Amino acid sequence: MAEYWYNHKTGEVEEGPQSLGSDRDGPFATREEAARAPQIAQERARAWAEEDAADR
Repeated sequence: MAEYWYNHKTGEVEEGPQSLGSDRDGPFATREEAARAPQIAQERARAWAEEDAADR
């Protein structure tokens, strides 16, 4: 089964880990999900910030 990664330097989706780990997010199950990696990261960061604020 293929895994997909989002490369932050190029903005491209890679099939399999082709670049440095510090340059990519993943793995994702689908190419479409990997393409949404920046949005997914923003959503997660927002949720974590809200959790932190609620814990205070």
